[in-house]
This record gives sequence, structure tokens and C-alpha cells, in this order.
Amino acid sequence: MSVVMIAFISFQAQANSTPKVYDLTKYGINPNTGKNSSATLNQAIQKIVTEAGKGNPIVIKFKKGRYDFHEEGAQKRTYYISNHDQDNPKTVGITLENLSNITIDGQGSDLIFHGRMLPLSLVENQNLSLKNLHIDFEQPQICQVKILENDTQAGTITYQTAPWVTYTIKDSTFYNTGEGWEMKPTSGIAFEEKTKHIVYNTSDIAVGTAHVAEISKGIIKAFKWKNSKLIPGTVVAMRSWHRPNPGIFVHKGKDTRLENISVHYSEGMGLLAQLTENIYLEKFNVSLRGKNDPRYFTAQADATHFSGCKGVIISNNGRYENMMDDAINIHGTYLKITQKLDNKTVIAKYMHEQSYGFDWGYATDSVQFIQSKTMELWDNKNSIQSIEVIRRKDSDPIQDFKIVFTKPLDDYIDPTKLDIGIENLTWTPKVEFKGNTVRNNRARGALFSTPQKTVVENNLFDHTSGTAILLCGDSNGWYETGTCRDITIKNNKFINALTNMFQFTNAVISIYPEIPDLKNQQKYFHSGIKIENNYFETFDKPILYAKSVDGITFNNNTIKTNKEYPAFHWNKKEILFERVINANIKNNTIDGKPFVYPAN
Repeated sequence: MSVVMIAFISFQAQANSTPKVYDLTKYGINPNTGKNSSATLNQAIQKIVTEAGKGNPIVIKFKKGRYDFHEEGAQKRTYYISNHDQDNPKTVGITLENLSNITIDGQGSDLIFHGRMLPLSLVENQNLSLKNLHIDFEQPQICQVKILENDTQAGTITYQTAPWVTYTIKDSTFYNTGEGWEMKPTSGIAFEEKTKHIVYNTSDIAVGTAHVAEISKGIIKAFKWKNSKLIPGTVVAMRSWHRPNPGIFVHKGKDTRLENISVHYSEGMGLLAQLTENIYLEKFNVSLRGKNDPRYFTAQADATHFSGCKGVIISNNGRYENMMDDAINIHGTYLKITQKLDNKTVIAKYMHEQSYGFDWGYATDSVQFIQSKTMELWDNKNSIQSIEVIRRKDSDPIQDFKIVFTKPLDDYIDPTKLDIGIENLTWTPKVEFKGNTVRNNRARGALFSTPQKTVVENNLFDHTSGTAILLCGDSNGWYETGTCRDITIKNNKFINALTNMFQFTNAVISIYPEIPDLKNQQKYFHSGIKIENNYFETFDKPILYAKSVDGITFNNNTIKTNKEYPAFHWNKKEILFERVINANIKNNTIDGKPFVYPAN
């Protein structure tokens, strides 16, 4: 039995002990009233927890229906959230903090948020389950429009705003508006009207928000918007790059289960979990509301994102569609060494503007060091004796650390000579990603960056737009760790990935660590990669790209080509390797014939 399954069974045993059930209607929380629940629901939950006795197992049930949450009366929290804009305080709809042995059952309810809010925060809880909920916003910050006319010679496009969109035009500039917010869209993603696929070979597009005029209510003419690919009927999600809040925020949790939950919109990730041990997603969706949903978009960024977690991450039987970034991204964060104080002590720093403000490590954690330019790991691992946050004043967020290690550092750990990153190996998870559907999204499908055992199995990657699976790692930009040492990708189905070009999209499966100085690299970054028994249906050439890998298997895979789109990718090889050794490629077919690598 796998370690992942043992952990899951242990969690189930804890969660299935007999709890006391509480009905929220008995505490004045009723559906379909249109009233603001931001204050009253949090008060009711706290009252129930007090009555039950903190730590005693309980189930809190909603009566199925709609519940509205506005910024007025909502709680304010200072949260530093990985891979999000670090603007504070956050306005939080539902706060679940320092709880244990609790289940929140929405029974299929809709939680509808207004304004600019973080819908749910789950902070420092143990054995917490959340299930049977829909999370949505009355007015998303993404503005959806439909192309009515496109005069490519004149360079004008006329578009119609979706029925729920409100806007204002000031100085011939279009602004999307909502409850307490206003924004000018700066970029867009174009969708086919009938299929909701992202339009072929468009990627991120410029949008017509400047030099516009209102023709009639909801009908806007952009006088300097030229794009021949936006045929009438095309739907454009016009957006900014702002990502203040995820739909669900999990911080320092242990044994968290999210089941049968659908996030239909969030202005950041659908789910962001950080510094959490053991998180289980079963039928967790970041998705549209079925095939008749008039929207063409879901989350503003990734569907799910896990930063600095450990234990296990399980995502099974989910649906991730039409989001503006990846379906799942799992990584840690490299600190950059800025000073070496003595042979055991360094000053190190969070580098990216969207990744700081939270703990990085603890005493006894195991660490390793990486040379950033060549992405080469040093063999000598170490552990933390003590770690101290360095602040100029108490109100400053966590960003710089003084770290004392248990063993002396080698002389070559010298930030005056090399850019050096530190990776926390203790906070790396085992991963299971099975039975999920990823489709019609921007950028990429699934990103995995953990040295622990990872299994990606029986998933459907359908029109992921960019790369379907990316194994990355960099200590220069996002500073996202790290190496894959044991990953199996098997029995998955890939349908027409790579209809667009985004970062790292070199093939359907792209193994692409960022290595600024590859020519001087002597070691290899990834290893232990097995890609077996998968089905690829594609209109273009590149299936597998790999860089800096020692040990990769690509066996028993089936490739079928089609003519659904013109081939356009710069990579004209089914398999393209850069600095790869110990590759095992056999028993693959293309259009029913043996695929021979390398080709004669």
C-alpha cells in the first residue's frame, strides 16, 4: 500500500469518528434572503464551536440555497499569500481559524460574493473538511465581451458586453466596474463561441479599451483595435494582471479535505494552499456552471496552487477549465543567499514580489543549496539549527532570514562569487493527480516540482492551449523549486494541446527548468521520469521536450495526428532533448506505425 493511501486512510479514520451535527438555520442563517451573511455566518460558526467545545468533532450544515456576502461587515485579515499580490488587509467572507475536527457541509449551496473579497480562509486548522459548496462572485473582475463586427481594414472592432457586465467610459477609455471597484482591462483571451476553446494561435491579445465610444447600451466600438483573428461571434475575456485573492486560502493546515466544491470565479487562484501538511481534493472543481453557463472563464490565475507544502497532496476526479493559468502548480520557494556571516550562518531572502510574508523553514528542517545560473545542486545537504526573521520594524512582512545551519558550509557557498539558492527539502510533498479533466485554459495544464513520489494518472488534458504537463524549477525568476526525482505520467489522454504559445511550452509534455547557463552545467536537474501508456492526439509535431535530465522513460505511448489546426510550432520534432542522458524510448506508435527515435 502506498504512503499516500496510508495517509488518506488515516485521515478518513479521524474524519469518520461520530460528530455532532449543527443546523445553521437554528442560528438564524437562512438561504435565499438576499441579506449580507458576512458578519452573521462567522458569528454563528463561532457560537457553534463554543457550544460544542473546541476540538470536539462536529458537522455544520447549511440549508441548500444561495447565501450572499458583501464587504460590509466582513472580517479584515493580514494574509501574505504565495503567488498573489501582497496587498493588505484582505476582506474575508468566511474565516475558519484554529479549528480542529470540523466539517462544513454546504449541501450544494451557492456562496455568492460581492466586491473584491477573499471568500474562504482556512488558517491553522487540523482535520478540517469542507464539502458540497459552490463559490462565485456576482460581478467578476474579468470583463466578457462578444465581437459583433471586425473591420480589419479600418482597424475597428465593435463588441457587446455580457449582460452582467457594468462599465463606464471616461476620456474615451472603457472601464469595467463593480461593487466598490473599477478597472481598465489590459489584456485578453479569445474563445471560440461554440466550443469555448481558446482561439488557435492567439495567446494573450491586446484589447480595445482605449479610443472607444458607446454605440448603444452595452455596444462599444473600439476605433484602434485591430486583430483579424477576432471574427464575429468570438468571445473575449478582457482582464488585468491583478490577483489579490484566491477563492480558498489554506495556511498552515494539517489534514485538510475539500470535497465536491466548485469555484466558479476568483480574482486569483481557485485554491492556494501554503505551509500545509496533507491536503485532499476529491471532485474539487474550478469550473463553469455546466455547458449552458454564459461565462467563458473561471479563475483569474491557476485553478489550484500549492506552495511549500508537505505530507501528501491528492487531487482526484476534479474538473479544471477555462482558467487564466495552470490547473495545478506544486512547488517550494528558493531563498537567495545575500550574505554569509560565518561558516554556519547566512542571510537569505524571498526574492519575488508575490512570494514573501510567510514562514520558510523551521529548526531541524533539511535543506540543500543550488547554483542559480547552472541550476546545479551541491551534494552536501544540511539542516537548520535556528532561523530568525530580520525586520527593520515589527510591522514589516517576513522577507529576510538569518539562518544558522547545524554543519559548516563549504567554502564555495559564497554569495560574493555566485548566485546561490536554498531549498527546504522537509517541506516537499508526495503527489497524486488522478482522474482529473483539464481543458480550455490559458497557459499550461499541470506543473509539478517536488523530489517526492508523484503519480499523474488517468487524466484528460483537452485543449490546454499551452503545454499539458510542465516539470520546471528556477532559482532566477519566480524562485520556484525544484527537481523531480520520481514522477510517473501514465494512462493519460492528451487532446490538441499547444494551440497557443506561452512560457515553457516546448512540447505537449515539457521538462523545462530555467537554466541561464546551460552550456556550463555539468550535473543534471531532473531524473526518474517515467512517461508510459499515454494517448496523444495532436495536429502538430512536438510531444516531448526535455532539458537537463538524467533518466527518462518514454514507452508504450500512442500518438495519433489530425488536421484540426494548421501545424505552427517552432519545434518540428516529436521528441527533442537538450542535455539528456539515460533515455529509454521504445514501443511507441504514431498513426498505428512504430515510432522510431531517433529517426533514421
